[in-house]
Amino acid sequence: MKEMMHTEFGLKGEEVACNLLVSKGYQILDRNFRWSHLEIDIIAKSNDQLIFAEVKTRTTALFGEPYLAVSRAKQKQLIRAANAYIQQKKLDSEVRFDVFSIVMNSKETKVDHIEEAFHP
Repeated sequence: MKEMMHTEFGLKGEEVACNLLVSKGYQILDRNFRWSHLEIDIIAKSNDQLIFAEVKTRTTALFGEPYLAVSRAKQKQLIRAANAYIQQKKLDSEVRFDVFSIVMNSKETKVDHIEEAFHP
């Protein structure tokens, strides 16, 4: 049951991130793209650029901002999954990796959209 609540909470954070991207004029291409055991939360397009976004949602920043959970190992996994997506879809576009750091609880929803959070 706790795992389900964790998953639903994460999906709420992804919904917040998608809404923000759409409000900025981005087109959402895919959500929760899975390749092997890897997953990309959001894949969007802005102009001719592909955006691969990781969303980290927490109820508090007491133990650090959520984006700090995107370690170099996690970045490498996202890059591998992004390469698979590009090959599967036969795309040839500029690529950018963004991170959404979201603190969401009954008192606040704080969203930090970190564009170009890391590079391959």
